[in-house]
This record gives sequence, C-alpha cells and structure tokens, in this order.
Amino acid sequence: GPAPSSTTLPPAGNPGAQPPRWNPWTVKAQFKQQPLRVAARLARITAAFGGWGAAVGLDYATGALEQSSTQRQRGRELTRVITDLGAAFVKVGQALSTRPDLCPPEVLEELSSLQDNIPCFPNEEAFALIERELGAPLDSVYSEFSKEPVAAASLGQVYKARLRDCGSQVAVKVQRPGIEDTMLLDFYIVRSLLKQADNRLDWLETSLVGLLDEFADRVLCELDYVSEGRNCDRFRELYGDRPDVVVPRIYWNLTRTRVLNMEWIDGVKLSDKDAMAAEGLDVIKLVDAGIQCSLRQLLEAGYFHADPHPGNLLATRDGKLAFLDFGMMSETPGPARLAIIEHVVHLVNRDYQAMAQDYYALGFLERSVDVSPIVPELEAFFDDVLTASVSELNFKTITDGLGGVLFKFPFNVPPYYALILRSLTVLEGLALSTDPNFKVLAAAYPYMAQRLLQDPTPQLRRGLIELLFKDGTFRWNRLENLLRESGKSEDSNADATIAPLLDILLSEGDGSDEVRDLVEREAVRVTEAMLVGGAISAAREDNQVAELLRSSLGDMPSLVPTRDQAELLRLRAQVLRVWAYIQARGGGVSAQSLQPVLDVLNDSARGRNASRLGLRVAGGVTQRLAARTLQRVLAEDAANRRQSAQQQTA
Repeated sequence: GPAPSSTTLPPAGNPGAQPPRWNPWTVKAQFKQQPLRVAARLARITAAFGGWGAAVGLDYATGALEQSSTQRQRGRELTRVITDLGAAFVKVGQALSTRPDLCPPEVLEELSSLQDNIPCFPNEEAFALIERELGAPLDSVYSEFSKEPVAAASLGQVYKARLRDCGSQVAVKVQRPGIEDTMLLDFYIVRSLLKQADNRLDWLETSLVGLLDEFADRVLCELDYVSEGRNCDRFRELYGDRPDVVVPRIYWNLTRTRVLNMEWIDGVKLSDKDAMAAEGLDVIKLVDAGIQCSLRQLLEAGYFHADPHPGNLLATRDGKLAFLDFGMMSETPGPARLAIIEHVVHLVNRDYQAMAQDYYALGFLERSVDVSPIVPELEAFFDDVLTASVSELNFKTITDGLGGVLFKFPFNVPPYYALILRSLTVLEGLALSTDPNFKVLAAAYPYMAQRLLQDPTPQLRRGLIELLFKDGTFRWNRLENLLRESGKSEDSNADATIAPLLDILLSEGDGSDEVRDLVEREAVRVTEAMLVGGAISAAREDNQVAELLRSSLGDMPSLVPTRDQAELLRLRAQVLRVWAYIQARGGGVSAQSLQPVLDVLNDSARGRNASRLGLRVAGGVTQRLAARTLQRVLAEDAANRRQSAQQQTA
C-alpha cells in the first residue's frame, strides 16, 4: 500500500466512522430560522418550474401528453430547467432518470443526458479548504500540485499532486465550498412540495417524500469523503484481487470529510476512442471485464459501484479496468440476488406468469397486488422482441420496453434495481460506441449459466430444474447450451458441474419426488437410447466391430419401429455431445475430480437414492425392451394371420 505520510497533521479521517444521516426534522428546524432565504429560493424554483408545469397541464387537458413526441419535448425542457437550478436538482434528475416506474420512457431518455455542467470553483478557495481541513500549508504536504483541476463535477473537483514525504502521486478531491448547505436547502424545499403532492395525488403508488428522504441520505454520504474512502476500501477488499481490475488505495492520514487523497491511476477514459486506439486498448475487452466484475458485485457480494459512467472508468495502459469515484455505492439484498437469476431463467423459459410473480421477490410489488393483468403485457412485449435467444437481446431494448410496462402498473422499483439498470446500460453504451452488435446479456449469460450449474443454493437448484425439465421433458439442448455458455466464464470448470447435477438428481426434500420421477423416466430413455441406439448405429456400419455387435445384440434394432429409431439416435447423439464436452473441458479423470462425486454418493440418503435409481432404470429399460418385443411378436402374428387369410381367399 502507499507509504504513510510523516507530515505532522491533525487526526486523520476515521475509516470506521458512521456517515452523516439525512434528518428532515433537524434540517427543518435549521431553515425555519432563515425564512427570507427559503422564500427567495422557493421563488426561484417556482419560477423555473412554472412555465414547464403550465405546458404539461395544457398537454394533459388537450390529450397531447399521450403522444410520444410531446413527452419527449417536455422531457427535454425539464432537463434544461433542472440543469439551471444547480447541483441538488441535477442529482435528483439523474436519480429520476433510472426510475421507469415514475416517468415514461421518452422522459427517462432525456433525463439520462443530464450532466454536471457547473463551472469549477476558484482554485484559491479549493487550496484554502485543503489547508484548513489538513491543518497544514499545501507545500508542506505536497511537492507538486496541479495549477488547475483535472476533473470537476457538481459536488467537488480533483487535482493531481505528489506527496512530499514519499513521492507518491495522488488524486486530491476537494468539496465545493458551501455545497452541503445549498443542497440541504433545496432538499428541504423539494421535500415540502413533495409532501403536498403525496397528500393530494391519490393515484401515486410510491411515496415521493420517502424517495426524497432515501436519496438525500445517499447524497449526504456522497458529501462525506471519509465515507467514500470507506466505500473504496470495501470495494477493493471484495474485487481488487481480480486480475483485470484496479481499485485505488486511500491515504487515510490525508483524508477528511471534505478532502480525499487517493492513489493516482494513469489511464485513458473508455469513452475516448482516439486515445484508446493510440494505446492499442480494446474497449470491448475492458467493457466485458466491467460486466463480469459488475455481475459479481450485483449477484455475489451484493455490494456494487452505482455510478460507472464513462468518467469513472479508466483503461490502464496495461489493459486493466480502473474504477474511480466511490461516492455512490449500493447493495443488492440477498434474496434479490437469487431472484434476479431466477428471473432470467423464467425469461429463457418464456414463463411470463413466473416472471410476474418474481416482482414480489424483487421488491417491485406488494404481495397484495394482483399480477394477472401484467402477464399479457409481458407476453406481448417479449414475444415481440424474443426472435432469437435471450442473450441476443439488446439491454436497452429490454429496459425501454419494460419501462413502458412498469409505468402502466403500480410498480415501485427499488433504488438498488434502478441503479443496476443504470450501471449495465452505461457499460453497454460504451461497448456499442465501438461495436454496434454488442449485447450485454450475451456477455452476462456465461456467468449466469455457471452459477446455475454450480451454485448449491436451493433457490438456484430449483431454477436449474425449471430450466432443464420444461413441461416434464428433459431439455438436453438446454443442458448443452448451459455447459457451453458456462465454459466461457472465467470461473468455469466442467468437472465441477457433475457433482451438483448428481446432487440435484438424488436429493431429498420438497418436490424431490417429482424430480426423481422425471429423472427416472429420462434415465430410462437415455439408457435405451445408448443401448438400442448403439445397436442401430452399429447395424449401419460395415466393419468387424459392427459385426461383433450385431452378433451379440442380435435382433435388438429390429424391435424398434423406424419412426422411433430417429428419436433414439437423436437422443444418443445429444448425450454423447454433452459427455464429450464435459470430458474436453474438464481436467480428466483423477482422484481430485472424482472426490465431489464420491462425496455426493457417500451421503447415505443420496447413496440409497442412487441404488434405487439404478434398479428402477434397469427395470424400466427391461420393461421397455420387453414391451417392444411383445409388440413385435404381436405385429408379426397379426401379419401372419392376414397373410394366411389372403392365401385362403385366393
């Protein structure tokens, strides 16, 4: 890690300290003492929104608001109003751009273009604040310091510097003076207005005051650079060991509430195509690294970078992806992580009823809401866009289409999910600027497949069973596709899929009897396909081995009607392909690779089930062959009788 500074400074920021919390009652008490200031700002806000609100009201009265072009125009005007009102409103607008349950898609698209177009504040103010926070002159801490900011946004700006005592380069982030007080005033006024809207608009499904409180709390955390440093440390601890990802280190002895010193990382913005090309860096490879890291953030630890816009992602010159700016982080609740993967399974199965039910687990809907009207909407949208596999879908197509559905019904999109959509949309947008055919779901599906095949969680085991046993029939093509897709995942190990699959097939518990019945039926089919299909295949060959097989298997192929032979050969070919793939991708047979399988079989209950399954399969195959033999005998007897009758007639 970075060498500690020897400069004598006041106590450093405490990485274990709690971030400030938004307290609307404290803020209300504060601004009740400043009525003139509140009135002046309220007048400014009212004037800014007055013309826009009047236009929207007229559109609503005339029915013009139903038109897509009108919605887009009003969205464009709203973006201008928000930008003019400053940092707090820009932050609110950016958050609103991720809420398809609150705004129609056309407005969301306009709001997504919101940028922090606020000019830099004077360097003298920045330098004075740094010295005040650190309690030491600038030149006693830094041997070099950039004369101008290298980056700026609504909340603060960043300088490049070199530490005097250890020579390390650092990014020095300093907060805009007075920004917290300015934003608190705006949040106080907006909260008062939203409270009136909540009381008067009965059709609102979401508490606007609740949304504002949650958002203000998050922005306050963003304004506390000690909190941001703690976020960075946690992110690095979880994901910093990935070979294709870089996470900077925090200089805690030089970090305060309004000043942050972070390891400087040299790199190129992913959005700078010319610079990327000059360095020979592959945008698609780096975006894929971002997607794989994001999937692990969202679906494993659940702690994720919620603001991966192009300015916060750098490509290092050795081809790694660097994450910057950890002010906005979020967490995916444990149950929701699994529900997201299950949702993908239901989408692959086109099980729209189950997809609608997923919205309970994802926190989109209260349990009291009837999902039956939503099902036909999902069916109409996805049947229209699902012309190929799910992985071929454009992510923005899904978010736009689902946004229309979410806006029609009483959905309340949780903040974590809105931020997930924003995160993946940004990554796909970066890739699309280089490759118009890039699909974020195609890049994400290998990870999903690997989790489904290897994760022992009961919920995901159930999802795998749903995927493979669609309508009571085992889908070998889906198993083959899952294996091939999971093989593209960096954590893939084909040997590791055998034991989990075996565990599912032999498990005890709720629903396991039904699964075992399906497994037994499929095992009988497969065994017959391997035996009889092998005999049919051998009968068509012309060599000594085939002759030996024909002599040992006798008349077995002729027991199967011609119409069934093609099905048996098809099934045999599928099974052989799957097995060949596992062998090719695995590490070969070894004590180490067999141990997980032996562990499953050594479990007393699963061992009994394995023995029972073997006996039932043997019995089932024998019964099928006996039935085929009997059918053939009866068919031959009937044919002989017909022939005899014809001869007597003649």
